Amino acid sequence: MNQKVLTETRLPGVELYARGKVRDIYRVDDRLLIVATDRISAFDYILGSGIPRKGEILTQLSLFWLDFLKDVVPNHLITARVEAYPEPLPAYRDQLERRSMLVRRAQMLEVECVARGYLAGSGWKDYKATGSICGIALPPGLEESAELPEPIFTPATKAQSGHDINISFEEAAALIGREVAERVRDLTLEIYRRAASYARGRGIIIADTKFEFGFADGELILADEVLTPDSSRFWPAAGYRPGGPQPSFDKQYVRDYLESIRWNKQPPAPSLPEEVVRNTSAKYLEAYRLLTGKSL
Repeated sequence: MNQKVLTETRLPGVELYARGKVRDIYRVDDRLLIVATDRISAFDYILGSGIPRKGEILTQLSLFWLDFLKDVVPNHLITARVEAYPEPLPAYRDQLERRSMLVRRAQMLEVECVARGYLAGSGWKDYKATGSICGIALPPGLEESAELPEPIFTPATKAQSGHDINISFEEAAALIGREVAERVRDLTLEIYRRAASYARGRGIIIADTKFEFGFADGELILADEVLTPDSSRFWPAAGYRPGGPQPSFDKQYVRDYLESIRWNKQPPAPSLPEEVVRNTSAKYLEAYRLLTGKSL
């Protein structure tokens, strides 16, 4: 593909705070600059190919949802306008435009806040083994991808490497305190219900999603990415048929390709064929268009 792919940022004179699977994070005085690159990971490894415009799509979709949800929960965003960033950041506009956010620093909670409305992924595996997810008993006889009787909150521990681990609400409460656990459970489910209802009207089922919360100046806020194809399972509503896996707008397409070539999920991670890169980029762009009503 001829489109430029940004897989690593370089901002001389700005302190690199952390580099994740997708995001490069810089310290800017008492704030953070979050830059979404075009890296893509699967099975806990960064792949050898970037996805054109992926970082832009993730950032712009997060900005859309932060605005959509602003009356539900405060968030970490200060500005996404490069011209409003402090020096020397505007000089790096070519790396930052439309793929970065200047945000408040927060003391992040030690749990991932997951909402599930459908039976898929690790939830489906747990259900098959135990009839429950994270200690929440579910009706017997549910099929893969079935809609749950009501959305459920299924927290997980944050793993520095490897998969996050599903935990019960009681275990989450032991980690972050019961009062905070109850607040983020209620917020997670409220955000999910609002977003899922909106998305369904735009032709997308949000099967599940995860949020991150933290405290800034004593205030509980929503942080990191929000309701993107990387943090959520997006299915086309028109073709929804429970009883098996669903087509998706997220990186499940990439995972399926990697399974088809029988990669052993050990380094080095493979690169993706041009067709898979192109189709993945198209899926992310289509999800953005459907959800926002705009084209990038």
